[in-house]
Amino acid sequence: MSAPVTLDRRDGPYGEVVLRRRGDHHEIIANGCFLMDTSDGRSERRLIDAAFETLAAGSGAEPVRMSEKRPAVLIGGLGVGFSLAQAAADVRWGRIAVVEREPAIVDWHLAGPLKAVSGAALADPRSVILRVDLLAHLRDTGDRYDALCLDIDNGPDWTVTEDNSSLYTPAGLALCRARLAPGGVLAVWSARPSAAFETALRNAGFSGVRTEEIRVARGVPDVVHLAVSPA
Repeated sequence: MSAPVTLDRRDGPYGEVVLRRRGDHHEIIANGCFLMDTSDGRSERRLIDAAFETLAAGSGAEPVRMSEKRPAVLIGGLGVGFSLAQAAADVRWGRIAVVEREPAIVDWHLAGPLKAVSGAALADPRSVILRVDLLAHLRDTGDRYDALCLDIDNGPDWTVTEDNSSLYTPAGLALCRARLAPGGVLAVWSARPSAAFETALRNAGFSGVRTEEIRVARGVPDVVHLAVSPA
């Protein structure tokens, strides 16, 4: 592998964030922890599609009740832009809101190298960037969504910052349920499966809890944890 070249390094509100180029790809590092890169993106895209498929399927016995003619999705974490681009490429989605708390990451998409991934999606009139912490948005907004697609950590058991861990607690999962429309879907990306998180989802009142594996180019498969809010 080629040596990385640092393109930008900033001290953000939650620590240091770095954008690096490695060969033809870009990668984001937060507080020395690798977050993601542009080399693959299959699991980040699957996060969006699996949420829509689960939403459309409903609970089985009851048809899904969407809050809009086209369902609204909240994407937690802009990252390198794969999830946003996947949602915007699908005309079946309605409003597409992306929560991103790091100003540097937003800048890299609006006027930096990551614009190549997300530029068309950000120009889509359905898309909006919310420059706020995810947990703060879940607490403060009155909006409800048909799907929450969250990718702010390397997984429920491997958080980027310590304060993120509260998202995966009973109180954090209750916030997610409160922001979901009846029958809405919570989808959480993870670099590895978490049986404890599956149990936490069931204990929080979600149904249809399952974990989908996505094979990646190297290493263990990524996963998407999926759960349905009560209708």
